[in-house]
Amino acid sequence: MRGYSEIKWSEFVRKVIKDRLEELEKIKHKEKDGIISMLVSEEVLKKDWDNKPDERWDKV
Repeated sequence: MRGYSEIKWSEFVRKVIKDRLEELEKIKHKEKDGIISMLVSEEVLKKDWDNKPDERWDKV
């Protein structure tokens, strides 16, 4: 009986570790997407807001 419970326990531990690793991978992927979209947004804003017509308003 002891061998059976040890097998079940090791299967449980493997499953928990596998699930946790999958969760961590999802978090990493979301962070990468977030950083990329943030950088893209920054470039778009820089292009749209830092231009010559806007600088004319500084002199008014």
